[in-house]
Amino acid sequence: MHLLLVEDDPSMRQTLDRALSRRGLRVSACEDGHEALQAWQGLAPDVVVLDLSLPGLDGLQVLERGRQAGLDTPVLILTARGTVGDRILGLNAGADDYLPKPFDLDELEARVRALARRRAGPPAPDAGRSAVGSLVLDKASGAVHHEGRVLELTPRETALLQALMVRPGHAVPKERLFELVFPGQSEVQYEAVEVVVYRLRKKLAPTGVTLMTLRGLGYLLKAS
Repeated sequence: MHLLLVEDDPSMRQTLDRALSRRGLRVSACEDGHEALQAWQGLAPDVVVLDLSLPGLDGLQVLERGRQAGLDTPVLILTARGTVGDRILGLNAGADDYLPKPFDLDELEARVRALARRRAGPPAPDAGRSAVGSLVLDKASGAVHHEGRVLELTPRETALLQALMVRPGHAVPKERLFELVFPGQSEVQYEAVEVVVYRLRKKLAPTGVTLMTLRGLGYLLKAS
């Protein structure tokens, strides 16, 4: 996925560029409004992360001009302005999501990937996929859909749900889930996977799919 990052603070820009690149995103970064608008038009990114306080053109002007030019790329506004009024201005100008500073990097990544999946739309009927009840896993993109809409999940919740949906009807051991959700993270406590299970279980409640705990076997998805 190609991400256009527009942030005028050098430290923040470099930190996000490095962190998101390490997570598998291809990042193009710029620091002012005029440069951002040119990059948006020329690079055709999958998602734009846009700060509001920019030199040249501010973020709202970049967003408004981009939309007027027919650019339909999903835009996430990233800003220190935390008031409801600023959020409404951004969304009215054509933003798709809004994340105030300070923020959690996991949440930023999850929101960016959700915007990219939403733009891609639901999987084609003949695409490789796996289903449990009303949930459908698009194996090509990794997105999980419920009634045609992508579930809003964190990266760890997505990894856990994918593991459970690859082989419907089969229990997945806790040890295997830990390896998939926390790869190479030896400093993380083993019980951390239970926290992810708890959060995912709550998000699945409205879908009619239950995340079951099978003592001695692991976890299993069951459609009600």
